[in-house]
Amino acid sequence: MILKALRALATPLILMAVLHTFMTANIPGRSGRKLTVLLLTNTTVAIVIGLLVANVIRPGTWGQINKPAGEIAGGVTVDPWSLVQTSVPDAVLKPLVDNNVIQLIVIALTFGIALRALKSEQTKQGKSDYKPLEQVITFLYEAIIHVLTWVIVLIPLAVFGIVARTIALEGFAPFKSLGAFILAVLLALFLQACYYLTRVKLGSWVSPARFLSGGSDAFFTAFSTSSSTVTMPITFEALQTKVGLRESSASLGALVGSNFNNDGTALYEAMAALFIAQVIGQNLPFPQQIIVILTSIFASVGAAGIPNAGLVTMTLVFSSVGLPTQYIAILVTVDWFLDRCRTAINVMGDMTVSCLLDGKQPKSAIEPALEEALAIEGD
Repeated sequence: MILKALRALATPLILMAVLHTFMTANIPGRSGRKLTVLLLTNTTVAIVIGLLVANVIRPGTWGQINKPAGEIAGGVTVDPWSLVQTSVPDAVLKPLVDNNVIQLIVIALTFGIALRALKSEQTKQGKSDYKPLEQVITFLYEAIIHVLTWVIVLIPLAVFGIVARTIALEGFAPFKSLGAFILAVLLALFLQACYYLTRVKLGSWVSPARFLSGGSDAFFTAFSTSSSTVTMPITFEALQTKVGLRESSASLGALVGSNFNNDGTALYEAMAALFIAQVIGQNLPFPQQIIVILTSIFASVGAAGIPNAGLVTMTLVFSSVGLPTQYIAILVTVDWFLDRCRTAINVMGDMTVSCLLDGKQPKSAIEPALEEALAIEGD
């Protein structure tokens, strides 16, 4: 019942999240382009790392997990041209009914970009006709999240039932694969953290030691709350007071970027898809793994404020490559811990983007040089 509720909420949730993000995010032009490139690069690298670790370690083959109850959908064959053809839906609301992920992403991005352009035009003209629609989108988005929190409250009961039934019928053997999956995800998250530190070292004035010590409060808060949104004020303050970034860089990375930057969540979803494919013996060829990458990127947009975002949007990722969503019930048992780990990586990604936007010259080094230049010009 909980999985059915998550599947029912996933498609409207992602649609409204993307529209809400496009309508409410305040991104300046030049910095916005650089921010977009950084976010897409970080998320793509995270997913590639996750798929690489999952392909090498193959945690789904370490143990035996029996088929869950319910009808299991078969895999899908990938034809690139038919994928392009079917990406345009027959009707606007059809992807919501059919749970078609690719079509849903096309609809969400199309209307999101269009609404953003109209808002920009009206803002330049001094009009505010867009505000009622923005308020409606915000209201519906928050309403869906409110309903989702009711479902999330029931997840511990689902975990208890799944674990109790599995141990009673099959013993602890099925948890060998889950243990391997946990280790694989932790290894991938560690590699992503190393990638962040390398980017910070090479692309900004901040040293990795300063980055880790200054962001420790944000990392621990993210791990303990499993929410990037709750951690956002602490991240913003740490970037300014402890790391020493400019306010503009800190706000773009921690406040704006956090709505798009969910690298840990995207990494986890890609690894979960490959893990379940290995468990059921279904081969995911390279084209299907590309679809997993694209779906994970778009499904993670706007997911920062969604509780247990990875668990919710995972239904979309699974559906995009024909994996049975019934197996998500198995992953629920370990999601509590992994959700906290990937949230800490999400916050680390936000801080990395802020450091890269701040450049290779610290604020304290630029201001005296600027004052000296002004003094010379005055003389």
